[in-house]
Parts: sequence; structure tokens; C-alpha cells
Amino acid sequence: MRLAATLGLTMLALTGGCAHVVPPSDPSASEVRPSDGGHDGGPDASVQRGHASYYADSLAGHRTASGEPYDPRALTAAHRTLPFGTLVDVARKDGRSVRVRVNDRGPFGPRGRIIDLSRSAAEALGMIRDGVVEVTLRVVR
Repeated sequence: MRLAATLGLTMLALTGGCAHVVPPSDPSASEVRPSDGGHDGGPDASVQRGHASYYADSLAGHRTASGEPYDPRALTAAHRTLPFGTLVDVARKDGRSVRVRVNDRGPFGPRGRIIDLSRSAAEALGMIRDGVVEVTLRVVR
């Protein structure tokens, strides 16, 4: 009986360290799940609003979290939670938009940033001079 209790407590101690901690939500970024089915007609289509930044040129060739090298000419992006391969439309209020594929994790910088874009994607949005701009993300698939 004593052995069973010791094993039980040991298992509890070991699994307790594996708990997933969810970071507090970012009040300057928002996620909306439209009731009308969203952008692509599916009930799980999501929309996020916040700030976009873009990768430094010095990161070219470095491995992304998906394992592929960062290519500044590709239309790719880093997002904290969307699965690798997810296609996302990123739009500015002025109507400029670009479709990117998630292949990395981030952004990890200041709060309020919801996506890091490749150089080409940032150029398509006209954000090179500003560095950080307000955007709306719509998951395509």
C-alpha cells in the first residue's frame, strides 16, 4: 500500500511540471469569430486585429520554426498559434493586402504585434518605412 501511494505521488509530481501555461491575452490585439461564417464561409474562420512587423534582412537563410529557411522574397509570416501552412490574408485600412503562408512562430517582441511578415509581404503592404502597421488578419485555410 505504501509503495502504491509513493508511486501515485511521484506520478503526480512528474506530471504537474508538464502543465501548459496560457499567457495572458493581449488587450491591444483582438480576435473575432464572426457569426456569419467569416471570410471564407466556414464557421471557424477567424479575424484578428493588431499590429504587423517584418523580419530583419539579417535573418535571411536562418531556419524558421517549421524548419525551412527564411526567404525574404517569399510571402511568409510568423504567427504565435496558427498551424504551419495556414494561408492568411493580411490587410491594412487603406486597402492594401497580401496573402501569406505561416511558416514560423512569433512575433515575440512588443505586445500588440500579432504577425511578423517577410520582406516581400511587408513591401506589398507598403510598410517598410513605418516598420509596424495596424492590420486585420483573415484566415483563408
